[in-house]
Amino acid sequence: MKRKNKPAAEAPLEPEILGPSEEDPVEEQTKTDTGSDDAPATRAAVDTTAVVPVTALQQYLAEVRRHPYLTKEEEQRLFEEYRTHGSREAAVKLIMANLRVSVAIASEYLHTGADHMDLIQEGNVGLMQAIKKFDPSKNVRFYAYAAWWSRAYILRYLLNTYRLVKIGTTQDQRKLFYNLKKEKAKLERQGFAPDTKLLADRLNVRERDVVEMDQRLGNWELSLDQPIGEEQDGTLLDVLPSQQVGADEQLAQHQLQTLFRAKLAEFVKTLDERDEDILRNRLLSETPLTLDDLGEKYGITKERTRQLEARIIKRIRDYIKKDVKDFDRLRV
Repeated sequence: MKRKNKPAAEAPLEPEILGPSEEDPVEEQTKTDTGSDDAPATRAAVDTTAVVPVTALQQYLAEVRRHPYLTKEEEQRLFEEYRTHGSREAAVKLIMANLRVSVAIASEYLHTGADHMDLIQEGNVGLMQAIKKFDPSKNVRFYAYAAWWSRAYILRYLLNTYRLVKIGTTQDQRKLFYNLKKEKAKLERQGFAPDTKLLADRLNVRERDVVEMDQRLGNWELSLDQPIGEEQDGTLLDVLPSQQVGADEQLAQHQLQTLFRAKLAEFVKTLDERDEDILRNRLLSETPLTLDDLGEKYGITKERTRQLEARIIKRIRDYIKKDVKDFDRLRV
């Protein structure tokens, strides 16, 4: 996945959420997160002995707030260390200072029902990918660029985990997965009825794709271990038809195969030496000889060998079908 650096003005997140504006003094914002006045409160928030229970998400957010924003100059210096000297410490500082990006973007997708921490983690993976691709010379702040990578990884995670069976295998399907519900809501707010044709025109996809994705998004998988009802002990698995072949059909198939082998043994006795060799080493062998090999062996062309093979197959069918009426059902 390769994305171009986007200007800060196009970043989908508010700058005050992701980083300090150019006009605001960094010292004041840094003091808010790490100043001595608030430090005890932050430590109390993550203290496991606190009276009020603290969730893993609250602990994580408290940890994120401990890392100050970076000025543009600090960001440039750290990237210089990372690119020139491969400084792991510089990369860690860049990532830690921009963890708020993943937190902000993950909160936009809580309506999907995904776990908040899982979304944040996927966004953080996007941050690590962004730091490898970022070009500081483009005069774009890192948080604005990283937001696109963080969102991409979160969307990929949602697409891969939305169903047990993956539903977004083509570019059009992924576009519909991300935008179908959003476009429906937008049309309804504008006073339009979101029918299939209008949605297809708006999203530049086929109407058939819209119908299929709408059906997939509207139906959920059912567990085969789900009880049939409150008063019954059985599950859905108990009422599904078996995929195995019935005992009577298995017996009939076995009898057909036995009869076929017996008739084939009789048929072999009617062949001359050359035809029998072609039958055994070409048609019945697990490692059949090629037509070229057989042709060279008997001094005939490849085409003549193929004709002999086809004639033997026809003779077998005609010979066995006289006595085996269900020959066409036979699976040898």
